[in-house]
Amino acid sequence: MPYVTEDNLTDVALERWKDIPDPRLRQIMQSLIKHLHGFVRDIEPTQAEWAVAIDWLTRTGKLCSEKRQEFILTSDVLGVSMLVDAINHRRPSGATPSTVEGPFHIPNAPSISNGGNMAEGAPGIPCFVTGTVRGLGGEPVGGAMLDLWQTDGEGLYEDQREVNGPWMRGLYRSQPDGSYAIRTVAPIAYTIPMDGTVGALMERTNISHMRPAHIHFAIIAPGYDTCVTHLFQQGDEFIETDVVYGVKAPLIVEFVKKPPGKAPTGETLATPFYEVRYDFVLQQKAEALVAAE
Repeated sequence: MPYVTEDNLTDVALERWKDIPDPRLRQIMQSLIKHLHGFVRDIEPTQAEWAVAIDWLTRTGKLCSEKRQEFILTSDVLGVSMLVDAINHRRPSGATPSTVEGPFHIPNAPSISNGGNMAEGAPGIPCFVTGTVRGLGGEPVGGAMLDLWQTDGEGLYEDQREVNGPWMRGLYRSQPDGSYAIRTVAPIAYTIPMDGTVGALMERTNISHMRPAHIHFAIIAPGYDTCVTHLFQQGDEFIETDVVYGVKAPLIVEFVKKPPGKAPTGETLATPFYEVRYDFVLQQKAEALVAAE
């Protein structure tokens, strides 16, 4: 083995890390070493800067718990989470695009009837979301599960409130004709957690730490690929600067302000409310397409 120098160290390390039986792990480690060494050669950190970086990573790990994942937040603000999502959910034109799930999804949301209110007792302006779930061929998808979660009208998720039981989340089902109707409250923009290592880093930049107003959806239907996505409020001031890079053009929708009166669900409201209309388009699973042929 050659003795290492600054010039040959990367090549020596790459040769050493070839000795991995698992071909996928070998590929990953070879690429990691190549790019990590390239990064270090590019910025030429001082010993003090290297120590600060190690300390930042150590403190980030210590912040992680069952309810908080500071490394995922790191991935989010660097755009890595959305890149991984994009690579794993390449869909044809016309299908509803995906976005990241985010850290606030809670499984086992309560089932709510079509048109039912998942924001009972929550602050905010009433908001009705209606539309259809269909396939790329235009066929209605009945019985699809729509798993929703969002902030209330004060910008808080369930995990951020001291509440007992479900808060601002629910499971709806599309009707036989693919239609669905949801009552909630309009979400508002909110900041990512700024009290940790990611927040400290963001404070040293001029980058916005805000997420635009949005509602999370996971659309699940037999024979179709699951779609995890958001609907964003058109005109939100943070649409262009979403800190996790989650906004895609087809997911920006108009929240139409309506005066007091009859809502899409047939009920009459004494206060103004919003109406949102969106049709989710799902891609059939590969095995379902093969079976159909």
